[in-house]
Amino acid sequence: MQDIFVEFFSFSDPNVRYVVLGTLLLTSSAAIVGSFALLKSKVLIGDAVAHAVLPGICLAFILTGTKNPIYLTLGAFTTGWLATVLIDQVTYYSKIKEDTAIALVLSSTFGLGILLLTSIQHTGNAAQVGLNNFLFGKAAALVSDDLKALSLLSLALITTVILFFKEFALVAFDKSFARTIGLPVRSLELLFTSLMVLAIIVGIRTVGILLIVSMLITPPAAARFWTHHLPKMIFLAAILGMLAGLVGSFVSYVAPAMPTGPWVVMAISLMAYGSFLLAPQEGLLVRKLKQHRHKKKVLTENILKIFYELGESDGHYYKSRALDALHQYRPLPAGKLLQGLKRLQKQNMLQKEGNKWFLTTAGKNKGEDISKLHRLWELYLSQYLKIKPDHVHEDAESIEHIITPALAKELRNLVDLNKE
Repeated sequence: MQDIFVEFFSFSDPNVRYVVLGTLLLTSSAAIVGSFALLKSKVLIGDAVAHAVLPGICLAFILTGTKNPIYLTLGAFTTGWLATVLIDQVTYYSKIKEDTAIALVLSSTFGLGILLLTSIQHTGNAAQVGLNNFLFGKAAALVSDDLKALSLLSLALITTVILFFKEFALVAFDKSFARTIGLPVRSLELLFTSLMVLAIIVGIRTVGILLIVSMLITPPAAARFWTHHLPKMIFLAAILGMLAGLVGSFVSYVAPAMPTGPWVVMAISLMAYGSFLLAPQEGLLVRKLKQHRHKKKVLTENILKIFYELGESDGHYYKSRALDALHQYRPLPAGKLLQGLKRLQKQNMLQKEGNKWFLTTAGKNKGEDISKLHRLWELYLSQYLKIKPDHVHEDAESIEHIITPALAKELRNLVDLNKE
């Protein structure tokens, strides 16, 4: 296995070089353009464009009788770009919504492409062999001319994104503001549409028409779980895409029966699902852990508040309280209540005396702080927001556990100013 690994990454075999470089160009350029497609919610349009390039490829072959990459690229770009215009026009001039227009264009153009492809296959023209590779992709069929064309297209994509990065970002996040400050929003959107069509054309030889949209959207979707900073997200998306490209290429090299494109998609999909679960800020497991910790915090603070308010009512803050008395004052599930009491005992907020519990000095001070925050928020809601008193308590119950010290200080200042 080690010998195969060394042999693969030495890139001594020209076929390996073509496959790896072609795949890296695809995944990186598609991920960069796909980052903006994700932000602009243009993913479905990308899927329609991917299907719409097939009739262009077939028409280019019919007119030229050759699989020259330049002619095929021009044909694919023409029909792909016209598909986006058609979607826009149908949406603008009719009552049909965008998702319906996308489905309409996707099905009709792809159907036309299949008809043309079938017709070509029945002509007996030997040059048409391999044309159906555009459907599912075949990275192993890449040759030197293909790689040159992919390199030029990828370079054009990346250069254009760099030159218009600020404009694309502004239009993606706030189109109205971009229009207000005088940016040519319509022209920028047409430019981006053209880039998306080019990105799809770059990728169809490797992963095929049916899977190319996954390379547009999955790398930036995975990267977004790790950062909210747009340049970092785009860079990370490109890195994840290239890593998936390497994995797919290596698998197909080790097992020649395994196609490169689907394995590239499987690799980036696993990365996306892994990011969804494990990302340190937005991952599902981290969010679940934060929710669990917050629930424990809310429970322990509510218990401390029970002890403090009972002490206020009878004047004995350090009096031992039985579970029944605590539950009678504020009904809490018995199991949860006992867990919270034990947790507070470990934190030295409570002490146990027989079957009863009592506050420590630290617990009394913490309970007092929580109760004051609750009342402070109630006062703010009633005095400043003019909310009726009977609607205030429940809101204060939830917000008191997340008020930061800075916010608490500001609330106190507001209340003090109001008193003056």
